[in-house]
Amino acid sequence: MATQAAMPRHRRRRRTPAREHHPLALVLPALLAVTVGIWAASILRFQNDGVATGGQWVLGVISAVVFGALAFGLGRIRHSLPREMRALAYGALTAATIGFLTSLAGSSVLRSAGIGVAVGVGLGLVTFYYAYTHE
Repeated sequence: MATQAAMPRHRRRRRTPAREHHPLALVLPALLAVTVGIWAASILRFQNDGVATGGQWVLGVISAVVFGALAFGLGRIRHSLPREMRALAYGALTAATIGFLTSLAGSSVLRSAGIGVAVGVGLGLVTFYYAYTHE
C-alpha cells in the first residue's frame, strides 16, 4: 500500500552575527600608516638640518591618517573586487605613496612619478600573482 511521504519542513536560517574582523585588519593598516607618517616627517626633518618643526609633525600626521584610511578601506573591500582590480588598487595605493614620499625628498616630479609607478607595477604584479594562485 502506497503512502504519502511527509514534506520536509523549511527551516529558517539563523541570522549569523556580523562578521568579526581579524585583528590584523586594523593593526596592519595602522602600523603601515604610522610608518608612512614617521617617514614623511623624517624626510623633511633631515632636509632642515635636523631641526624639528610643527609643520613636519602636521605633515606626518596628515600623511598617516590619509594613508591609513585608504589602506583600511581597501582592506575592507578587497574580497569584493576581482583579482585584476584588487591588484590595480594595491598597486595604485603603493605607487601614490612611494611617489609622494620620493617627491618630499626633493626629487623632480618625473622621477617621483617614475619611481612610484615602477614600485606600484611591481607590487601590482605580485598581488595579482598571489590572488591568482590562491583563489
